[in-house]
Amino acid sequence: MHRVNTAALGALQILVIGTGRKRLLADRTYQDVEQVLRNHGGIVTHALHRRSRRNVQIPPFFLYSIVLMLDLAFVRNNLPKVEQMLRNRGMDPAAVLKDFPKVEAQRRQAIQSAETLKAERNRLSGQIPAMKKAGQDTAQIVADTKAMREQIQELEKAAEEYDGRMSEVLVGIPNMPHESVPVGNSADANLEVRRWGKPPEFNFKPKPHWEIGEELGILDLERAAKVAGARFAVYWDAGARMERALVNFMLDVHTREHGYTEVLPPFMVNSESMYGTGQLPKFASDSFRVPHGDKDMWLVPTAEVPVTNLYRDETLDGSRLPICLTAYTPCFRSEAGSYGKDVRGIIRQHQFQKVELVKFAKPEDSYGELEKLTHDAEEILQKLGLHYRVMVLSTGDMGFSSAKTYDIEVWLPGQQLYREISSCSNFEAFQARRANIRYRPEGKGKSEFLHTLNGSGLAIGRTWLAILENYQQADGTVIIPEALRPYMDANCIRPRKL
Repeated sequence: MHRVNTAALGALQILVIGTGRKRLLADRTYQDVEQVLRNHGGIVTHALHRRSRRNVQIPPFFLYSIVLMLDLAFVRNNLPKVEQMLRNRGMDPAAVLKDFPKVEAQRRQAIQSAETLKAERNRLSGQIPAMKKAGQDTAQIVADTKAMREQIQELEKAAEEYDGRMSEVLVGIPNMPHESVPVGNSADANLEVRRWGKPPEFNFKPKPHWEIGEELGILDLERAAKVAGARFAVYWDAGARMERALVNFMLDVHTREHGYTEVLPPFMVNSESMYGTGQLPKFASDSFRVPHGDKDMWLVPTAEVPVTNLYRDETLDGSRLPICLTAYTPCFRSEAGSYGKDVRGIIRQHQFQKVELVKFAKPEDSYGELEKLTHDAEEILQKLGLHYRVMVLSTGDMGFSSAKTYDIEVWLPGQQLYREISSCSNFEAFQARRANIRYRPEGKGKSEFLHTLNGSGLAIGRTWLAILENYQQADGTVIIPEALRPYMDANCIRPRKL
């Protein structure tokens, strides 16, 4: 059942009121709830559609949403801080905030004027029964209240328009970076935290994975293009077995050694889920949309989306935290804006497999949990004997929803460079507010927003290609890492014909 959580006023979240006919929600009509939200600095808008709102029947099957964006009072009272944060992220404050101060002032004025007129109209209306009883002429006062009603409607319409303009601004403001994040406008400002292992040494020139895979007969990009198009891959024989082996190996390590609970979520999600984790509305073009009747579904861009949203609109017992989940899913990304990048091999694909790590933690514990989550992802590479480095991303390179991110970059000798194989992030309460995920601390009656974290543990395809490049041999074979041998029942991969 969809519901309004009036206790969460002033926070960043989506509150789905519901569909169907007019009804009272927590003793409030839709119009009442909208006014309460405005009074608390909230922005009232339709998350997915724009349609006039009336205190009457709501069309069936129409998703009516109230969205409270980043706390309006915070942005208003800390505008210089928000502007500097945007600069640190390499964003233009004027382009993001637009005419925020002006529109916000107009919005407040419209609301205050409407409330003043309502009070005066109610006062005058209250005089009419007594005037009629006394035989006095009420024509003028009736005309005045009618004119006031029209003025109020115009002011409410203006406030609604300002709400829409404000929501467009606030939804485009990213998360505030943690104070420990290095300031910089690009990846050049990322800082190396540590390295593990050493690059392998070869007595021949190492090849890139696309050449190795083709020569072994286990990677077929030509037939994949025929079947689906560019940025898809077909894996044959030992190549397919190694993908499956990596999935099972990673899930076994995370569940048996790291204490995660495995979950198998849907591979398609609704728009509310995409909004909750921050993919919508800003990054819709990066995902695959699947129209379904009168609503949209989305192929999951990462297991982060369905797994995080498992607890959407729920309040968890604080004694259960941290909750640590791991999930395997295929992932689907349109790679909009990546034309011409990584056109060879399988670095950047429309479809790839991934094992994800997701945590729900208390705010005071979340940065300790980020370190643990990052170590859990690193341990997969250590068990596979793959050299890597850990980078903390700068303000200009980190994701929209993240407060702090570590990138784990594996060494690829065939390309003589490091490539990201996992991003481990703490979103603090950013996603929890959007998805309305709260927890109740032990001994306290009031609930609070928890912190969400996630990271790849790991990306299967990039681990696959890292093994090919790091374990290639002069005779054209590829040695299988010892940790994977029980899963593949083989010690090496030998050439075969496609």
